[in-house]
Amino acid sequence: MQSAPVDILALGEAMLEFNQTGEGGGRHYLQGFGGDTSNFAIAAARQGARVGYLSALGDDEHGRLLRALWDQEGVDHSGVATDAGGYTAVYFVNHDERGHHFSFMRVGSAAARMQPSHLPRERIAAAKVLHLSGISLAISPSACDTAYAAIDTARRAGVRVSFDTNLRLKLWPVDRARAVMTDVMRHCDILLPSVDDVAAITGLRDPDALVDWCLGLGAKVVALKLGHEGALVADPRQRWHIPPHACKHVDATGAGDTFGGAFITRLLAGDDLPTAGRYAAVAAALSTEGYGAVEPIPTAQRMREALEKR
Repeated sequence: MQSAPVDILALGEAMLEFNQTGEGGGRHYLQGFGGDTSNFAIAAARQGARVGYLSALGDDEHGRLLRALWDQEGVDHSGVATDAGGYTAVYFVNHDERGHHFSFMRVGSAAARMQPSHLPRERIAAAKVLHLSGISLAISPSACDTAYAAIDTARRAGVRVSFDTNLRLKLWPVDRARAVMTDVMRHCDILLPSVDDVAAITGLRDPDALVDWCLGLGAKVVALKLGHEGALVADPRQRWHIPPHACKHVDATGAGDTFGGAFITRLLAGDDLPTAGRYAAVAAALSTEGYGAVEPIPTAQRMREALEKR
């Protein structure tokens, strides 16, 4: 049976997560789920968007756990292949006074073995937004080719393309990241970069200069994530600084992904840029109040309660 069209399709790699807690002298890990574009998809679904995911998983228990998660969250995973020759990736999150740090087991994963021929192009053409990230491009050459093919399919069909930089220099050298991400960003409508990512690939530090650089590539909307300083959202005519939302910070593992999923969902719902930006900033802050990338992502109900208090 053919799946119904969705508002948002996200492309990338989902993983099983083991996140270090403050218990047991740092020897205890909480099992959860991650993968930036999967986190994004779940954040969007929790805000009410119709969301699908495109990827590949191994024929293993970790892959089955992820499918059960997407079923629970209402994320359509009919576009996620099962690859018996690959495996479902795993990562660990450790915390110290400098923040959170990631260690990955993903070389040769099922998602890294994705090919352009695996794409459900008719589903991409029927969506409203295609979302991907720098990690979607970096995990392997074939995954990068697959991402380019998905972007080409979306643009030919008039589907908007959303891109989050999510620069990970453990995956590729900065020169290649700069070249590939800059090229991809020229083909995107909505850019969701983090300030440290675009600073690393441009050499610029001033947020307004970074937004100008992104807009100069042709983006119609830019939401520059500034961490504890909030965000700067802009179109070619105007820009707004979005202040951070006060929260009880524990773990920021999925905060940027939550921001993106909430932001795109609210844009599709008809919010203007500053309203969508404020909503996304609150969602991102709330997502840091627990351990793990997925578990703390707020639901629409929790968002309503937080916004009423605000």
